[in-house]
Amino acid sequence: MGRLDPVSDEVKGSRRYHSPRRAERAAATRRAVLAAARELIVANGYAATTVAEIARRAGVAVDTVYATVGRKPALLRELVETSLSGTDEAVPAAQRDYVRRTREAATAREKFAAYAEGMVALQPRLAPIFLALRDAAVSDADCAALWTEIAGRRAVGMRRFAAELRATGELRSDLSDDEVADVIWSMNAAEYYALLAHDRGWTPRRYADWLADAWARLLLAAD
Repeated sequence: MGRLDPVSDEVKGSRRYHSPRRAERAAATRRAVLAAARELIVANGYAATTVAEIARRAGVAVDTVYATVGRKPALLRELVETSLSGTDEAVPAAQRDYVRRTREAATAREKFAAYAEGMVALQPRLAPIFLALRDAAVSDADCAALWTEIAGRRAVGMRRFAAELRATGELRSDLSDDEVADVIWSMNAAEYYALLAHDRGWTPRRYADWLADAWARLLLAAD
């Protein structure tokens, strides 16, 4: 028994030693798969991109793509979620940095500024994927369901934001919270960002300043 115990301990120690390395390899593979999927879907569209092409671009087998992330709908969902979070994993909205900063801001103008800064960081990575999802939703049922889900989540988040703004006592009294939410919802959309930043060549600074100023002018009561 005395000779077996050290062997057992060595095996256990070996497992502890290699487990982080295996986890890091798995994480690296997942990042490579998602990066390949992002490049191909943004460049060619969702429908024209195959899992085999994603696997080749990532340098892995097709089965590895399925095991690491899943089928094409799962790949697109992960691209949306990681674009929203800015990390390798999905992060609930309440835990995202810009959402926390917006909630902690004291005045409506400060909240608008914090949220606009969040959009500057978010949209460059999110807008291309979100627009690809929108286009794919026209003909793909899984993508349509995801589009509806994400749009619904955005609407709920904007309704919550409107309530936080209302609590400052600075919003126009002739606008309901739903109207406030709809205005912000439309102007924080990927389509709006793409029109200004891509089509019209606005800089991130100009885009952020415009959002904060426009929301203040549209939604706040006159001083």
